[in-house]
Amino acid sequence: MLTRSQLNDDVVALLRDRIYRGDYPPGTPLRQEGLAEELGVSRTPLREAFRTLAGEGLLQVVPGRGVRVTSLDLPRVRAAYEVREVLEGLAARTAAGRGAPGLAPLFTDTLTRQHEAIARDDFATYTNENVRFHHAIWAAARNEFVDAQEHILRLTAQLLVPERVVPITIAGDAVGHHERIAEAILAGDARRAEAEARGHIRNTIRLLAEAGGD
Repeated sequence: MLTRSQLNDDVVALLRDRIYRGDYPPGTPLRQEGLAEELGVSRTPLREAFRTLAGEGLLQVVPGRGVRVTSLDLPRVRAAYEVREVLEGLAARTAAGRGAPGLAPLFTDTLTRQHEAIARDDFATYTNENVRFHHAIWAAARNEFVDAQEHILRLTAQLLVPERVVPITIAGDAVGHHERIAEAILAGDARRAEAEARGHIRNTIRLLAEAGGD
């Protein structure tokens, strides 16, 4: 029998995965009654799951209107990317400084998959491989405090930057950035790795500003 803590964790994991898969697009209202019946749980673990996911930025509590998946709010997304720029630079610099030869096969595989996804206009696969690439760098940094912010990576890359803001037609530029980041890390050039990683995120911030009319 699941303990209350295990049940809460299971509900959080299930809802988080559904949000990141796109089952609940941004702005989707989540009804406690319907979800409780569907999942066969009481409202208590749902309320606690909503609180946890709101803390991760995935849900918004709207007074008088309930809970909904976080909507695309460009100023808020840009703010998250500004934090991510620092984290990406730190992770890339640390990974390069530590030496991460084990990343070479993964880099080769994911960069190939990114190019293939772009060639067939497959934004979903590109997004997954984009997250895989960045996650590998964060993991290679072996910094628990960077790891604790992984929700910022997934929030920005998977949920809040739709194709209309960063279209697949310009994703090739991002793959070029990824290739330069990978080269710097594998060469052990910490300074260049940080500069490339931060420049990559600043480019996305620029695209967001243009989309928002700034």
